[in-house]
Amino acid sequence: MRLPRLRHLSRLAAAVVGVALFIFALEVTKAGSAGIVPLLDRLSVSGAANATGFGWLLAYLALSGSPVAAIGVTLLAGGSLTEAEAFAVVAGSRLGASFIVLAAGFILYLARRRNADGLYIGVVALLTTFTTQGPALLLGLVSLHFGLLDGLAFNTPAGMLDLVDSAFGRPLDALDSLLPGWMLFAVGVGLLLASFAVFDRALPQLEGEAEGITRALHALRRRPLMFLLGCAVTLTTLSVAISLTVLVPLSLKGYLKREAIIPYVMGANITTFVDTLFASMLLGGETAFLVVLTQMVSVAVVSLLLLGGFYGPYSRVILAGAHWTTARPRHLAIFLGAIVAVPAALLVV
Repeated sequence: MRLPRLRHLSRLAAAVVGVALFIFALEVTKAGSAGIVPLLDRLSVSGAANATGFGWLLAYLALSGSPVAAIGVTLLAGGSLTEAEAFAVVAGSRLGASFIVLAAGFILYLARRRNADGLYIGVVALLTTFTTQGPALLLGLVSLHFGLLDGLAFNTPAGMLDLVDSAFGRPLDALDSLLPGWMLFAVGVGLLLASFAVFDRALPQLEGEAEGITRALHALRRRPLMFLLGCAVTLTTLSVAISLTVLVPLSLKGYLKREAIIPYVMGANITTFVDTLFASMLLGGETAFLVVLTQMVSVAVVSLLLLGGFYGPYSRVILAGAHWTTARPRHLAIFLGAIVAVPAALLVV
């Protein structure tokens, strides 16, 4: 009895520390955002295309989209990015976030003596993300331009901002006085990554506890239920990297059919923005909140249209693409080259 209780207390403590560190990291990153304007200029990060490539490549490097999305929101709050550019960075972070599934599949590919099943799952997750996030990016930019969701804008309560300032104002001022802007931003990014690492300790270890959810998975064979499961698991873990990576061992063990991965990924790609939405509220910007909300609504609209109206041909194209990619090493090399070349081209266009 004592071990489960200690485990629960340990997770609770990790959650509290992780959230506190996340809030402080956002404030530090926002304070130092002006210091990286020369770097953004040097990289020619201006406009939606450049910003998409920037967020996409950064998510590859971080092996996670959430810290990169948070960076995009803080750069907007700090005045370093426009509304459209911040939206594109957040969208790019989603395009790169699913790479972790392919990385996990590649490790299993090597460990299982060239069994390509893990790679196949990773490619399905990436193709699903690319084909939903791409149209959602265009839809979101149109929505922001015409202000279609302006009526849903949210103003953060002043009391919440005062609480954040009273808790983190002094250590933030101390860092600000000691470090130049670019270094302050770098420290903030490091703290963001650390906060997610700490918060991960508070989350259920889905892969290790997979046996406990297999009964539910056997009942969740239908498309809408898998979509809702993807939403729920990602909402619980607040990390698409975790919720998608667990697909690899579950599918390899036969708990999930390959075609069931697609609606799961679609659902995961919507609720993964919850932590970024929370970040936008803490930063106190109505525009930041609207950017993240537009991202969520756009992805949801595209995903539901595909699920409801075009799922048959869409799923066949995705699965055929994944089969072609993993059929030969040369095909996989072409795919990997393309998913790096496209964001790099966007960054320099």
